[in-house]
Amino acid sequence: MDAITGVRDRPFTVLGIETSCDETAAAVVRGNPPGPGEILSNIVISQIEEHRPFGGVVPEIAARSHVELLDGVVERALGQARITLSNVDAVAATAGPGLIGAVMVGLTTAKALALAAHKPLIAVNHLEAHALTARLTSGAAFPFVLLLVSGGHCQLLAVEGVGRYRPYGTTIDDAVGEAFDKTAKLLGLPYPGGPAIENLAKHGNPRGFPLPRPMLGRDNADFSFAGLKTAVRHVVRTSPSANPADVAASFQSAVMDVVRDRTCVALRRFRADFPGGGCRLVIAGGVAANTALRHTLQRLCVEENFAISIPRPDLCTDNAAMVAWAGIERSQCGWFDDIAVAPRARWPLQDLVACGPHTAPKSETAIEPQAQ
Repeated sequence: MDAITGVRDRPFTVLGIETSCDETAAAVVRGNPPGPGEILSNIVISQIEEHRPFGGVVPEIAARSHVELLDGVVERALGQARITLSNVDAVAATAGPGLIGAVMVGLTTAKALALAAHKPLIAVNHLEAHALTARLTSGAAFPFVLLLVSGGHCQLLAVEGVGRYRPYGTTIDDAVGEAFDKTAKLLGLPYPGGPAIENLAKHGNPRGFPLPRPMLGRDNADFSFAGLKTAVRHVVRTSPSANPADVAASFQSAVMDVVRDRTCVALRRFRADFPGGGCRLVIAGGVAANTALRHTLQRLCVEENFAISIPRPDLCTDNAAMVAWAGIERSQCGWFDDIAVAPRARWPLQDLVACGPHTAPKSETAIEPQAQ
């Protein structure tokens, strides 16, 4: 039995590490695609309180905190899973995109652990980890439409398979999570802005202010949120007595209208591109935890006759279980990485197609999958 055949014939157990932004995370996941997988542990330590005084993530603080916390987080993840490093089949870590200093901490730690334990290394694209989470949780079959919404990303894609992504639309300026954060700051709300806006909006009038709906009705599936953010700034500056709850509710209502319209375009394109495939929308990324967004897109999917998969909120935000699962998915393709693989600040999903299974040339220290 060769190494790759051995991987495919049994459940694979992977230690995942995530440090792309301001969550220090490690997890142990076991399973086989298409899933669902078994999450044996999933430890996440947030740095929100460290960054709150600055109203956003400070890269240097994030990287330093990862250095201080990661060893203990990995130890907790292994302990909670009741497993030792020698018993995992591979070590997976986010290699990008993200804050480059933060990504370096997690990837370097994964390399050290893989070398010490003689385990294969799997360099994971953070966006692909989000994209595949619905397979971890519910075994979602390929192909499906992915709406990826977070603080740094906002895009719609057809997910044809591991490493195979067809773009439908992306933001031409701000990501939706960034728009939430900046609007919250304008209203004097604490960081992170998304949950603060959602909570305040519950007490406001969504028709309180006639805010714009950028890109609504366009034939493509692109997004734009900069104009909406500017409109909120204008309201705040020209109407100092405006009820903040009404502003928050009006802003969130505008976002929901835009996301619904853009997603509808993508669903119809997907149906035309894959007439024989299953029709499913998967939502991933931190903003997918927003209750209003979930309800809006659930109603859209009923109207368009699409199934919908939304991971539970703690698996929408950054975590290491999704990284470990992406490692399992890539292992099934026989895709393992060289110890020389480099961290990336930018790494679009489309580049996974061009890169193929290996992201760095072989070297004398390359870690190969071991036959079991």
